Amino acid sequence: MELRHLQALVAVAEHGSFSAAADFLGTVQSNISAHVARLEREVGATLVDRSAGRLTPEGEVVASRAYRVLSELDALVADVAALREEVTGTVRAGMIGTTARWLVPMVLRDISERHPKLHLIVSEGTTTTLEPLLSSGRIDLALLTSPVPGRDLSFEPLFEETVVLVVPADDDVLAGRSSLSLGELPAHVMLAPAPGTSFRSELEAALKPASVRLRPRAEVDGVRLIASLTFEGYGPALLPASAVPPQLRPRFRLLRVEGLPPRTVGLCLRTRGLPSAPARAVLSAMRRTVASPDGLPEGIRALEPESVTGAEGSLRTLGVPNG
Repeated sequence: MELRHLQALVAVAEHGSFSAAADFLGTVQSNISAHVARLEREVGATLVDRSAGRLTPEGEVVASRAYRVLSELDALVADVAALREEVTGTVRAGMIGTTARWLVPMVLRDISERHPKLHLIVSEGTTTTLEPLLSSGRIDLALLTSPVPGRDLSFEPLFEETVVLVVPADDDVLAGRSSLSLGELPAHVMLAPAPGTSFRSELEAALKPASVRLRPRAEVDGVRLIASLTFEGYGPALLPASAVPPQLRPRFRLLRVEGLPPRTVGLCLRTRGLPSAPARAVLSAMRRTVASPDGLPEGIRALEPESVTGAEGSLRTLGVPNG
C-alpha cells in the first residue's frame, strides 16, 4: 500500500469523480483509476461505486483512516520545520458560526504577526456537522459547544456565553424589561433550533426541570440562520449573545432569561494522534484571544483552562476525553 493510493481515494471522495480527482492531483484519470484499483486489491473490497461516482461503505471506512494517515504525515513535516523555529503549514479548523464571526478576525491578526507562513482554513458549521469532520480527520481541530457527541474527542472549555431572548427594540409586550423568567418563555412564539441539534438539546435540558416547553414558529438548523431570520423580522429567538452584532443592537433588545445557564464553547481535538506544530500554534492563538480582557463580545466570559500550561508549539494535554 502506497501513500499515492490513499491520496487518490481521498481525492475521489472529496471531488466526486476520477477525472476531478486527477485534475486536483495534477495527473491523469488513468493513474487515479490504477491507484484506487491497487488499493481495492490490497484490502479485498470495492471502494468506489463507479456508476454512482461515490465511495462504497468499505470505501468510506478506508477513506476515514486515510485522512488520518495523511494528516499525520503533514504534521510530521510541520513539526520538523518547527524545530527550526519556523512554524509553517496548513491548519484546517472548524468553528460554529456565531463564534467564527468574531473570533476568526482576531485569530488571523495574531497568527499573521507571530507565524506569517502559517495558512489557516476555516470551515463554518454546527457542532453536529463539524464533529464527524474532526473525528474522520478532515479537519485538524474544532471550536464546538458542549456536550460534544463524539467519544474519541477531547474537549477543553474555553468560554461561556450568555443565552438571551432577542426581540425588536419596539416590542410592546416586553417594553421596559431587561429579563424574564423561564416560565414566561411559552408565552412567546419564537424561532427555535431544530430538534436533534446541540443548541436545541442544551435548551431542552435547561427547560425540562422547570416543565417548560418552547413554542416554535419554525425550527431551523443553524444559529446564524436563526439570527438572520430574527433580524429580518420573522420572530424572536433564544440566541447566544454574540449572535447579535454591535451594529444591530440599537434595533434589538437582549433579555436575560433567569435560570437559563450559559452555553460552553471549547476546543476539540482527536484523542488519538498529536496535533501538529501549526495546529498547536492556532490553539495557542485562540487561547490568547479569549484570555485577553479586550475585544471580547458582550456576554462572553473566558474560562480558566483545565489542562496544563506549556510554551507555544509544545505538546500539552487538552482537557479530558469526551463521553
